[in-house]
Amino acid sequence: MSIKTVMCVFSVERWDQDIKQAIEFCGAQRAHMTALVVCLGGVPAIATYEAISTVWLDEQRKEIERLTEETKAVQKLLESSGLSFDVQEIYTEFAWADEDIAQHALYADLVLVGAQAAGDEPLQRRIVDGALFQSPTPILINPRMQTVSSSPKSILLAWDSSDEAARATRQSMEFLKGCDAVHVTLVDPVARSWENGEEPGADIAMFLTRHGVKVEVERVASGGRRIDETLRQHAVDVAADMVVMGAYNHPRIQQRLFGGVTRSMLKDSRVPLFLSR
Repeated sequence: MSIKTVMCVFSVERWDQDIKQAIEFCGAQRAHMTALVVCLGGVPAIATYEAISTVWLDEQRKEIERLTEETKAVQKLLESSGLSFDVQEIYTEFAWADEDIAQHALYADLVLVGAQAAGDEPLQRRIVDGALFQSPTPILINPRMQTVSSSPKSILLAWDSSDEAARATRQSMEFLKGCDAVHVTLVDPVARSWENGEEPGADIAMFLTRHGVKVEVERVASGGRRIDETLRQHAVDVAADMVVMGAYNHPRIQQRLFGGVTRSMLKDSRVPLFLSR
């Protein structure tokens, strides 16, 4: 997939480091940046109608004014960057934020989320639920304060023969092709002809090799650890610059109640995470 448009999501609260990284990333990709500045409006406390109509509306006005100011600051900074860009602002209530973000994500090849936006837990949740589950666009979450490399040297590709993993592989091909080593990682794989094949990882390795990708198939034993812990440790072992994986293999409501590999990776990964659904 050729990356021509990157939607970069910025929190109205803090965005100074995220935008620096986004400018570097889009510049390296020679991609157009859609800068989306998001303010999640406060929910009024339970009170009388009169209190809501005065105090809350006054607070809402202040939030909108701040969003306008921060958006203008983003615009000014990007004007001096030399990038092709557009800037859009969203003032939305928490309950509707995912739909608003998803609508904008339809017109991007990739959604980039920096450490400041990712550290805003309510916003991160809305980005994931919106861009990832209500649009066809993959997301790249960078939990670090340094710029995510547009040409990673080592990538861990989490493989489990699922539709999600296959889609993540295809959508991340721009990164995989230029990589020195793609570590196709299977945790406790079981050889079955109808699932992983008699030699787990061999089929996806051959597929990637035909695309010119340098592949290493690695079957990793969990040793009783959770899958997410095993993947994170293996990412450290292979000095991965990025982890590519499919998002959620079970119904979303189950993931929210019981957690899951993707949820844990989002919370604890220290390596840029490329996710596709």
